[in-house]
Amino acid sequence: MDLKLLAMVALLTIALHTSTSAAKPISLVERCWCRSTLNTVPQRSIREIKFLHTPNCPFQVIAKLKNSDREVCINPKTKWLQQYLRNAINKIKKSRKRSN
Repeated sequence: MDLKLLAMVALLTIALHTSTSAAKPISLVERCWCRSTLNTVPQRSIREIKFLHTPNCPFQVIAKLKNSDREVCINPKTKWLQQYLRNAINKIKKSRKRSN
């Protein structure tokens, strides 16, 4: 589980620091899942979060909601999501220090 979390955090970090000017045009075959993102999804209403990073699309955060099977795209720069990832990184760092 820790390796999955570390990989997720690494991908998010890379995606947030990648220049968007180098993005390639989206082909008709490969379309981005998230065409628009939401800034106001409450953290408590989310059941599951998925992170997608494909070559032709910006970094995408997809949340499955608790009360329905609906999936929505969340802006990766949302404040609570950034804090969540910082906490996850700190948790990984602490567990690595304990195991050494």
